[in-house]
Amino acid sequence: MDPKEFRDSGHQVVDLLARYLEGIEQKRVFPDAQPRMINQLFDEPLPQQASAPEAVLQEIEAKLLPYCTNVGHPGYMGLITPSPSPAGAIADFIASAINQNVGAYSIGPSAVAMERLVVRWLTDLCGYSNNAGGNLTSGGMLANFIGLKLARDAVTEDRAQHEGVHQKWAVYSSEERHVSIDKAVDCIGLGRSALRTLPTDSNFEVRLDALEKAIAQDKQNGIRPMCIVGIFGTTNTGAVDNVRALRAIADREAMWLHMDAAYGGGMLLSHQWSMRDRGLELADSITIDPHKWFYAPLDAGAVLVKDQRRLTASFGMKPSYLTDEFDQENERYQYYVHGFEQSRRFRSLKVWMSFKRYGASQIGEWIDNNVRQAKYLHDLAVQDPDFEPASAPPMSAICIRYKASGLSEADSRRLHAEVAERIEQSGRFWISTTELKEKSWFRINPVNFRTRREHMEELFALLRAQCRDVERAKTELQV
Repeated sequence: MDPKEFRDSGHQVVDLLARYLEGIEQKRVFPDAQPRMINQLFDEPLPQQASAPEAVLQEIEAKLLPYCTNVGHPGYMGLITPSPSPAGAIADFIASAINQNVGAYSIGPSAVAMERLVVRWLTDLCGYSNNAGGNLTSGGMLANFIGLKLARDAVTEDRAQHEGVHQKWAVYSSEERHVSIDKAVDCIGLGRSALRTLPTDSNFEVRLDALEKAIAQDKQNGIRPMCIVGIFGTTNTGAVDNVRALRAIADREAMWLHMDAAYGGGMLLSHQWSMRDRGLELADSITIDPHKWFYAPLDAGAVLVKDQRRLTASFGMKPSYLTDEFDQENERYQYYVHGFEQSRRFRSLKVWMSFKRYGASQIGEWIDNNVRQAKYLHDLAVQDPDFEPASAPPMSAICIRYKASGLSEADSRRLHAEVAERIEQSGRFWISTTELKEKSWFRINPVNFRTRREHMEELFALLRAQCRDVERAKTELQV
């Protein structure tokens, strides 16, 4: 592909995506197609001969785009995958074209500098000092894993990374934690049984009395407390654990405090409900995901550390084949020495470009709009006698349930699942279901700058109609 063909194809791609974005609200959120049919579209042997670029783009337009989940649609309110900013999408195009490997300075000097700047922006936002550091990751899953490894290494005085884990340790987090915490506890060698799952209160914040009890019991049984994982914005309800209280307990027990702010970190940009006074800066490490509520395209997570020297202590290995003979002044920052990944995608460009194009103020306004939408849906549920909310939403996540009398919990689970399926089939919205306190709920989370108040009204009207229709059909069958 010569420069002219690249230019022509690029123009065609931009035109194609511009048409896609222009009409995104008129599309179905979720495709009306069965997996078998979609799989058949992509069932072909490895191509041996070249195809014309126009033919390749035609296949994309015919096979890929019609069967995507349109996460940029204002009715997408399911998992926390926000509408990606167009500026971020352009940044990914640029990043792929120049293909900088941020893992080593020699494969991307300016890209390394840009990531260090973006990390500084994030650490400043969280309230960390200039001693802080971090790196961008594929998402919260890897960031939480790194946070737990840092905890293991720091608390064992780096013995575990050399000698392995030879005694029993415990990690503490709430029942509302992300599954990445379970996987991380496994991957750092403690085993999943080392995770203490703690109950939450009526606001879905971790119960401190339960934490104290679990720590005391472990110490009595010869198990050493290693780390507390607090949640700064739970996936289901946006609940925020008491960071200051967790810090006090961690200090007393010589534990590491890791805060999972993958979702809730967006609230640091909020104008109306800013959470920069909640003590997040007290954590030893933080997970935050710009590809969640900063509206950056996937993938762009981050792990931040109060003392950047801990990254080097945990990952500082320099194989001979990566020796940089030109770094006489130790000025060439090598991310592979200060992080888990060696080959690293140039993720910071999409975050940098989004902040530069829109500004933190505009992104904060988008976040506030999403919170207003969740609070409005909460009020609609409170006012309807057949619905109830799980809690008042501190962020944009809101769980509501249909509570008509006479429904057993098994019937309620089936009803919520069937209604969620009907919502998906409608093409107007996509939501999920979840379990809270052994009850079934609709989980709705607007994290989209295209979503408006009228979408929340339309969604609630559809939920109400579908719930009553499913309940009516069940009653008629029983008669």
